[in-house]
Amino acid sequence: MLALSGITLGGILTATLPGSAGATPTGPDVSSWQHIDGRMIDWFAVRRAGHQFAMVKATEGLNYINPYFVPDSLLMRSAGVARGTYHYARPNLPPEPQAALYAATVLGQNGPLDLPPVLDLENAGGLGPAALINWTHRYLNTVRILTGRMPIIYTYPNFWKTAMANSNEFTGYPLWIADYRGNDQPEVPGGWPTWTFWQTTDSGSIPGIAGGTDLNVYSGAQGDFARYANMG
Repeated sequence: MLALSGITLGGILTATLPGSAGATPTGPDVSSWQHIDGRMIDWFAVRRAGHQFAMVKATEGLNYINPYFVPDSLLMRSAGVARGTYHYARPNLPPEPQAALYAATVLGQNGPLDLPPVLDLENAGGLGPAALINWTHRYLNTVRILTGRMPIIYTYPNFWKTAMANSNEFTGYPLWIADYRGNDQPEVPGGWPTWTFWQTTDSGSIPGIAGGTDLNVYSGAQGDFARYANMG
């Protein structure tokens, strides 16, 4: 069970963090895995269930583009779901061309209903902490130049504490943290003062999405969600 009041895995209408007043924006994150047997996601059903955003995998490494990225992006916008996009890092490969592939695929990240770009960092690629920290700086700097927005870092506590030696060099970037342990708040590594998005489970259920999916909440750390997501 999730330690968030107001959340049901059958569809989130509102999610209220402990001690907060009012609804907290919620949404899934998806990749090709959520397109079971090639089925499309019903983004209108996702929005009707109360979700304001979704994170969509765009690219991985140097040559993978999610085959469902474009249709998902178009349908999300039609449904009024704010779009976050992420690149799955392969640090065994150079960062700059990965950043270029990602930025070219998402066509920037400054349109209506666009959340900032996301780096999904959960694979060290055989690099030690010092080399991985350097790789991460290079990738983020390149994406920031190419998209014009401050990227978000997605990771999980144990990975950051080990593979990144619990580095506190990235606290200027918003944090999207994965922590499924059911606590009132997620563990925040690396000296971050707070989290921006929290992936609370990898086995949620949302109307319009076949099979299980990750569920996320927005903390308000970056201010008004509508403004953060370019919602007008």
